[in-house]
Parts: sequence; structure tokens; C-alpha cells
Amino acid sequence: MRSEAMNTPESGFVAIPRTVLSMAVGVIDTVERAVVGEGRIRTARGNAWEAVCADRARADRIAEVRRQLSQRSVGSSPRSSASQSEVTTGARS
Repeated sequence: MRSEAMNTPESGFVAIPRTVLSMAVGVIDTVERAVVGEGRIRTARGNAWEAVCADRARADRIAEVRRQLSQRSVGSSPRSSASQSEVTTGARS
């Protein structure tokens, strides 16, 4: 029963757009490679690597901001300076 359905004209009708679409994708790929250049074609691997690099850069920026904030917060106010002198000298002012 199923093999009879595959021999209907509809299956040929569906196959034609698939073939045309496949050929169109091939033409577009060829044109892109010719215009942009082989080395600049976007690929899934290239996109993934760009995402990894962006994540690393973002993590580096966050770490740098945290480092700067931690340096500014230690000893930046008169109160923390007084507390620091108590710790180092053992005397209260």
C-alpha cells in the first residue's frame, strides 16, 4: 500500500522543489565563497569559537572590575583606616 503512494505524481511534485532548493543552496554557497573568500565563511565551528572567546573576554573584564573594586574598598574610608591601624598596632584611636 505504501509503495503505491510513493509512485503517485505528488511524490514527483514534491521532489522537484527539493532538487531546486538543493541546487540553490549550492549556488549560494559557491557565490558566498567567491565573494567573501574561503577564510571568511561563517561556520558553526567558527561561531562556537567566537562565543568561547567572547565568554573568556567577558570573564576577564569581570575579574578585572572585581579586582579594582576590592583594591578600592580596602582602606578607602577613614573608618576602615582606623580599623586597619587597630589591627596593625593593637591600639585604639
